[in-house]
Amino acid sequence: MAAQLSSSSILSAIPGPDDIIRRELPNGITVLVRENFTAQSVVITGSLVAGAVFESPEKQGLVGFATSSLMRGTKDRDFTRIHEELEGVGANLRIGGGMHEVSFGGKSLGEDLPLLLDILSDALRNPSFPEGQVERLRGEIMTGLKIRLQNTRYMASRQFARMIYPPEHPYHRFADGEFERIKNMTIDDLRGFHERQFGPQGMMVVVVGNVKADDAVAQVGHYLGDWVNPNQQPHPELPPVESPAEVSYANVVIPGKSQSDIVLGVPGPSRYADDFQAARLANNVLGVFGMMGRLGKNVREEKGLAYYSYSQLEGGPGPGAWRVIAGVDPSSVKLAVEGIKVELDRMLNEPVGEDDLDDNKMNLIGSLPLQLESNEGVAGSIYNMEYYGLGLDYLRRYADMINSLQASQLQEAMRRYWSTDAFALAVAGPELEGPVV
Repeated sequence: MAAQLSSSSILSAIPGPDDIIRRELPNGITVLVRENFTAQSVVITGSLVAGAVFESPEKQGLVGFATSSLMRGTKDRDFTRIHEELEGVGANLRIGGGMHEVSFGGKSLGEDLPLLLDILSDALRNPSFPEGQVERLRGEIMTGLKIRLQNTRYMASRQFARMIYPPEHPYHRFADGEFERIKNMTIDDLRGFHERQFGPQGMMVVVVGNVKADDAVAQVGHYLGDWVNPNQQPHPELPPVESPAEVSYANVVIPGKSQSDIVLGVPGPSRYADDFQAARLANNVLGVFGMMGRLGKNVREEKGLAYYSYSQLEGGPGPGAWRVIAGVDPSSVKLAVEGIKVELDRMLNEPVGEDDLDDNKMNLIGSLPLQLESNEGVAGSIYNMEYYGLGLDYLRRYADMINSLQASQLQEAMRRYWSTDAFALAVAGPELEGPVV
């Protein structure tokens, strides 16, 4: 029986083509707006095509360093003025670097949207990279890296990425960089990256809240519509990624730790893949639904082998990781890995039962209205629809799309990406004795 939450029951509450205004500016910026006059605030979110995929291995961490510097000072505003102007009207604005893009987000009263866009435009277009602020930021980044190097989950995830992606692939590297590389980066490096990569081509701006759609489009055009950068580089092609041919294992030793973190997985589907939704629903069954799905029930609750055990499917523009993560006592690593493999085998060899399938469909469909309760959630959903080319009616088709999935499709998706005889396993914590796999 299909999950009984029809799309018609929520159609009136979710964004669609009739209430999302989409405009393309002459310089390549796409603006999407949804009005909501029930609140006084307005939210912006968006991105530029300028992520870590553009970094060379020698400059790992450059995008994060450069983008974190943008709010530290511009040609017309120093650090203090930027934050005084925002705080003076109760607004906030953030800019951060990711793997494929530089993202931004902010919130203000509707009447203060011009100020928010003015500061965003200034930071994106006119950063001054003031030496004192850059050095202070460098210290903060390096301190953060030192702390993360002692985090077992982070270190296992970092090693796992190096195992499933070849060295020439940007996913082989973590966007936050390496200690020595951050230490040696210059202001010219930051400025050069900005000059090469920051521009309007492929930029997206989503505005949701207490503003008329035409006014929002006009304001974005006023502050960003004349931006051009003839040097802006297009998004590079990602190198191919092969599925693992065998089991690979690495133990990252962090002295003094009393817990081991396990990351076990494979390269998964991109968000563009035809089987992404089937894989997503399969992942929900495996390690998300309820108390971390079947993994949580078997490995954590019934066998008591883990403090937590769950699965993640990254999706994204490229073949993001599909992995299982577990935190365990070091003495339980081998048993926990065996328990994880039992649940993977079950997903690979046994179709998900009808009741289990319906429960997980209801879970995914029922979470949609919750995501859309805030302007931030609506803006994020609209952004994703545009970013991945899903169509502005995607959210209204979502329930029917999930309901149409069959157990056989979940099993096919599992088999396409997973094998219990070929995966990468990274374990971070104290040194382990004896074989784990």
